Amino acid sequence: MIQTAASSRSAPERYRAVTRHTIHRTPQWEAMDPELREAVEIVSHVLPFRVNSYVVNHLIDWDRVPDDPIFQLTFPQRAMLDDDDFNRVADLVRGQADRDEIKAVVNEIRMGLNPHPAGQMTHNVPELNGRRLEGMQHKYRETLLFFPARGQTCHAYCTYCFRWAQFVGMPEIKFEARESEDLVAYLKAHPEITDVLVTGGDPMIMKTKLLREYLAPLLSEEMEHLKTIRIGTKSPAYWPQRFVTDDDADDALRFFEDVVRSGKHLAIMGHFSHPVEIRTEMARKALRRIRSTGAEVRMQAPLIRHVNDNVEAWTDLWREGVRQGLIPYYMFVERDTGAKNYFEIPLARGLEIYQEAFRQLSGLCRTVRGPSMSAHPGKVRILGTAEVHGEKVFVLDLLQARNPDWVGRPFFARFDPEATWVNHLEPALGRDRFFFQDELDELTVSAAGALPVVNA
Repeated sequence: MIQTAASSRSAPERYRAVTRHTIHRTPQWEAMDPELREAVEIVSHVLPFRVNSYVVNHLIDWDRVPDDPIFQLTFPQRAMLDDDDFNRVADLVRGQADRDEIKAVVNEIRMGLNPHPAGQMTHNVPELNGRRLEGMQHKYRETLLFFPARGQTCHAYCTYCFRWAQFVGMPEIKFEARESEDLVAYLKAHPEITDVLVTGGDPMIMKTKLLREYLAPLLSEEMEHLKTIRIGTKSPAYWPQRFVTDDDADDALRFFEDVVRSGKHLAIMGHFSHPVEIRTEMARKALRRIRSTGAEVRMQAPLIRHVNDNVEAWTDLWREGVRQGLIPYYMFVERDTGAKNYFEIPLARGLEIYQEAFRQLSGLCRTVRGPSMSAHPGKVRILGTAEVHGEKVFVLDLLQARNPDWVGRPFFARFDPEATWVNHLEPALGRDRFFFQDELDELTVSAAGALPVVNA
């Protein structure tokens, strides 16, 4: 059973968001270089910017700004936009252009940043009785993603986030589900689904009452086929008070206990990008309290230039996480969306970082998998490099796939030291197509916005 947090609440730190409109009120803002301040203001018109007092005061080393990794992780940077786009917005802002004029230019730029990669809008949205369920995605047979409407923001935004389109005020490119009735009905109609991933945004931005309203129906006996509930969240890193001193912190943990008591496996899919995020005393307390409910906490994040593109960051993160009882899960490759050009790392270098870090870990840390690309066919993992018939190749496989039969089948791509995404890779050994490509093309054509059920 959890221990009450009442004794910790003598003077709790209250959540205070910091945005483009309020950042000037922080003492750190005035200490920043003027050009850096302007870059934050300009770029944050295009890409979402939201941080909070905890991140500003406890996670960022302001003596290292702009090179501090958490500053890079949360504050927009000049090079996140190409020169033409930056200058277009800067000219309008400096000239105090009309708000609607700025919005039109900004939205045009956003649509050129691939806001929904890997078929999110076109091939992952399921249907129920001929109706698209816009607040869900069903890409893999066993797993359904659910986007509760009240969870489509975060305590702070990651500058690399592949779901940045959820936060920029453009309803036409946003996923959200208003109610849970469609979720329950879809799950009843699809007994092959064993896992629901509640995502966003960040579901833990919601009060526990709302979270319970969305998820309590999944604990009924009718949902016996549903084995696991996953909650994707950055809150233990960006606002650990959510589980320690917030008004309903105890209620949240009691609900976690209810989920576990119902017989479901509860996995908190923690987004941890750098070891500093789990080293504060508040973060440690939050993680201890979450784990005391019977929930497990897994660690995942992309490999990001300027933030964690070195072996030491990953070895420290995974070792410290395991020490606290967390489970290393995924190292992702930065997805092909948003400010990808600023954050991307060649796949070859990403593989080197992963392998060097992996070799330094004990067996308990080696549950991590990567580098993994969440691409159109599925989660494409780079297993390594090899020389086959005199040709240097990447060896890859699929950890998840639109067709489960594709999972675990090694395949080869020509080694390319500059490639940063799977669509930059070409088949090796004289082949002109990857083994799954013909079937993927057929699925893409036949999907028409809904998930094809393949070998289910």
